[in-house]
Amino acid sequence: MKINLDKIDNQILSLLMDDARMPVTSIAKKIGMARTTVIARIASLEQSGIIAGYGVRLNQELFQSGVRAYVGMSIEPRSAAALVKLLQQWPEVETLCAVSGVIDYMMTLRCTSTENLDKLLDQIGDLEGVRQTSTSVILSKRIDRSAIGLSV
Repeated sequence: MKINLDKIDNQILSLLMDDARMPVTSIAKKIGMARTTVIARIASLEQSGIIAGYGVRLNQELFQSGVRAYVGMSIEPRSAAALVKLLQQWPEVETLCAVSGVIDYMMTLRCTSTENLDKLLDQIGDLEGVRQTSTSVILSKRIDRSAIGLSV
């Protein structure tokens, strides 16, 4: 499905991604459109599924007391579904992505300490179907573009 967004849609989405609670009147003022037009545009974006929902974005700086790490994982192909199902239950797993290349999955872990990270990595390494892991501890974020970038 190809998404056709014009400049106005992109401006509205950008503003909502920055602040999903921004009043429609503020959005209308910032993009120079009538409030009713903005309401209709947002409704259209929601109905088409482009806006899938609204949520809370936590201030990550307040949660930096822990340790975060990227973990690459090579697995036995037949174990993929069971491993994904199991890892989905672990609160320390922030993201799990299937990737191409030498590794099969890349995940982001958040632990309270390096000791907890070490124990968790041992547990992951002992899971049936895991061939190998490779870990890099995240020291700092230099660029964060986690909000989806849109282009016209």
